[in-house]
Amino acid sequence: MVRAAPILATLAVLAACSSPESEGTPLEADPDPQVAFLERLTELCGQAFAGELVSDDEADADIAGQPLVMHVADCAPDQIRIPFHVGEDRSRTWVLTDTGTGILLKHDHRHEDGSEDAVTQYGGETSAPGTATRQEFPVDDESIALFEREGLSASVTNVWAMEVDESRFAYELRRPAGENERFFRAEFDLTEPVEPPPPAWGSE
Repeated sequence: MVRAAPILATLAVLAACSSPESEGTPLEADPDPQVAFLERLTELCGQAFAGELVSDDEADADIAGQPLVMHVADCAPDQIRIPFHVGEDRSRTWVLTDTGTGILLKHDHRHEDGSEDAVTQYGGETSAPGTATRQEFPVDDESIALFEREGLSASVTNVWAMEVDESRFAYELRRPAGENERFFRAEFDLTEPVEPPPPAWGSE
């Protein structure tokens, strides 16, 4: 699925387009589900939302019970940055980029001094159109090489996902059943914005 221009940069153009023949008639909705997905996230820009861990993987015992906040902090024409805060830990930011062929998810991990973690900038690009409310991101080759280099071979089958609708945002990580089976899911209530947290580490 190749686009002529980045998704976010075309939203304003699509909204403004009209012709004498179409005056008084609603424009047909853009059928691209990734346009709708990113448009919904853009509508949330500047807002923060509280959430909770809804999965029960033992690997996430240190996260369970801690306050979780996602903040749609920055919305550029082709990129959305969403810091994910776990308690006082501000090391994580989800970065969604419109590549022109899909949506790329990367995880920007930083130390408190702003320096990059050894395991950072990993993720993947959508391989299917998805839906207006759910997009999936299979691990890419660059991330596989990073995981293998850092001794994290269990992560080479990662598939991340995000969901957004009128009331909920969800972030998900899944690995297929087997020795390295994994499931992480956090859900955030979009009906009640909270006070935006301090900036993610490295973004001040």
